Amino acid sequence: MTTSIAPEKSVLENPAPAVDSGAAVDAGSAVTSDATVESSPAFASSTAVEVSGSAESRTSPQRLSSPFERLGLTGRGLSIANWLGVAVAVYVLISAVGVIGTGFQGATGGQAESLFSFATNPFVALMIGIVATALIQSSTTTTSIVVGLTAGGLPMEIAIPMLMGANVGTTLTSTLVSLGMVRDKESFRRGFTAASIHDCFNLLAVIIFLPLEMMFGVLERLSGWLSAQAAGSDGGLFAAIFGGVGSTIKGATQPLTVTLESSVSFIPQPWQGIVLVVVGVALILAVINFIGTLLKVLMVGRAEQVLHAAIGRGSFSGIASGTLMTVMVQSSTTTTALVIPLAGSGKFSLKQIYPFTLGANIGTTLTALIAAFAFSGPAGQFALQAALVHLLYNLLAVSIIYGLPGLRQVPLRGATLIGNLGAENKLYVALWVLGIFLVLPLGIIGLTVLL
Repeated sequence: MTTSIAPEKSVLENPAPAVDSGAAVDAGSAVTSDATVESSPAFASSTAVEVSGSAESRTSPQRLSSPFERLGLTGRGLSIANWLGVAVAVYVLISAVGVIGTGFQGATGGQAESLFSFATNPFVALMIGIVATALIQSSTTTTSIVVGLTAGGLPMEIAIPMLMGANVGTTLTSTLVSLGMVRDKESFRRGFTAASIHDCFNLLAVIIFLPLEMMFGVLERLSGWLSAQAAGSDGGLFAAIFGGVGSTIKGATQPLTVTLESSVSFIPQPWQGIVLVVVGVALILAVINFIGTLLKVLMVGRAEQVLHAAIGRGSFSGIASGTLMTVMVQSSTTTTALVIPLAGSGKFSLKQIYPFTLGANIGTTLTALIAAFAFSGPAGQFALQAALVHLLYNLLAVSIIYGLPGLRQVPLRGATLIGNLGAENKLYVALWVLGIFLVLPLGIIGLTVLL
């Protein structure tokens, strides 16, 4: 299949026509996600879309394979094994988050605030969130770890900017995916612009909400009230349901958590706590990657159907489909990376991609909410509050920035400017990627520690 792509000056000036969901869209046009996109920037190379002249040529989609295929499983047996693997992995994830909370409390001796005194400046906490997420390429991992740390005593005023930073850091993957189109100027212009819309929106959200949080504590107050309703004795039916579910999950995961904690009980504090934190983080990194692999095998085909059927149908449809697709594959980086080649090829315009990426922001908050079930009592309330901060932040950002016509255009114009500059001179691409995700954050952290 060939598609003629007319040269365009700006993505906003010449939006591509909406894709008719009834039209058959070749599965090859939706570049299949690599099973390790969440942890490997090399995904960019496997999703590159190259355009030569007027002919569009795509890399062959790679078949996703389940780890259980090595055991000789096929068909229904393989599907059942995959779903059981997801369930077990979620179980381990919740247990690992609980281990982090226990370990952090033991390592700090209840003095977590003094340990993170260098990050009491919210800008430094924000930079930690950006760098951590950019390096591990998984906002779900970062937010799960923050949930565990919060239950272990990390102050909420430090956790909130870290969660905001996770939103920014996770956008790096889609930018790397767009680099696969660098050999064709117009294709790269569209792809890099589409990737930058996610950056620009999340940066604008930070610019708006971080000062509001510093002055009025909007997210901390609202999430605190909601978590109290869910976990407190005065929360009525909501608290009874949530508390019952939380207690059940906590009890179910207790054996693994206790086993992990007992295995290092011979180590004196604070080293015992430090080891538990390291073990918990390692488990989360491995488990989230494993969950992502299995869910991509199980759900990517269905997710791509959602993408083609809903994107371009309107703002609400785009946000809803982005949310649903991210929940299905448990990876906002996978969700956004799948649409970048389609934007680069001209199948979707920037205005059609925009709401879809916002839905990805909302969908990725589910993992932190699941992780909060690792705790009960006061620690559980703090963990739930941190998870709710992430959810509320993304919901409010979408409602305010995308809901107000004046603000809605800011990320569009910013992404278009960045895309045009990057297409004309690749030095701007390097400055944007390295500056926003590494040099600036590390510089601020380093100066704070030294001074």
